[in-house]
Amino acid sequence: MTRKDAKNSALVLFSGGQDSATCLAWALDRYETVETLGFDYGQRHRVELACRDTLRHAIPRAFPAWAPRLGADHMIDLSVLGAISDTAMTRAIQIEATASGLPNTFVPGRNLMFMTIAAAVAYRRGLQVLVGGMCETDFSGYPDCRDDTMKALQVALNLGMDRRFVLSTPLMWLDKADTWRLAHELGGDALVELIRVETHTCYTGERTELHAWGYGCGACPACQLRQRGYDAYLSGGQVTEPA
Repeated sequence: MTRKDAKNSALVLFSGGQDSATCLAWALDRYETVETLGFDYGQRHRVELACRDTLRHAIPRAFPAWAPRLGADHMIDLSVLGAISDTAMTRAIQIEATASGLPNTFVPGRNLMFMTIAAAVAYRRGLQVLVGGMCETDFSGYPDCRDDTMKALQVALNLGMDRRFVLSTPLMWLDKADTWRLAHELGGDALVELIRVETHTCYTGERTELHAWGYGCGACPACQLRQRGYDAYLSGGQVTEPA
């Protein structure tokens, strides 16, 4: 399948979290055809997969101009990743730093596998731009979130598939406050509120209490980062690390 408008098409890695929801809005604002891709890899916070369905239905209703652009959704069973991982993202274990200095929420190879599969789907669907929420500003040191990693992966995928995919990471140099601001620029208060209430970021999968910044346990690193970002967004400042 080859699209005549391939250069104006995108495939968004869409998990149901704040970052990927912002990336979806960013893509819908720019491309005529936007499809989404999700992964079930046995993640501890797999409640996010239910959130992605809610968001895919809510976004075109709230923003009718984007509705014709939102195309097919693809869900991939990537349980093999969970099976070979021993991390706090795939096991009910305490979140802590490892001997390497990385937090044990790092899932080795995850983003590499995600983007490789995304390229395979895009190849079949005739899509050119692969959009991911990787970020080198708020990335907990994850090596597969770095800009250099994405640039190298783009080269490898294009050589290996003889295509000219573009790996786009619109959040790469933004902190969480800037990510909230980007959402506001794209869709105003309505999009910010939709992301606040309907996305999921908490590593533990806690979704019983709605805080000012969204649902979550309030204690895990993802919740703390999201809270600091939301507070900074409201105050007009930047995210600062806790003392």
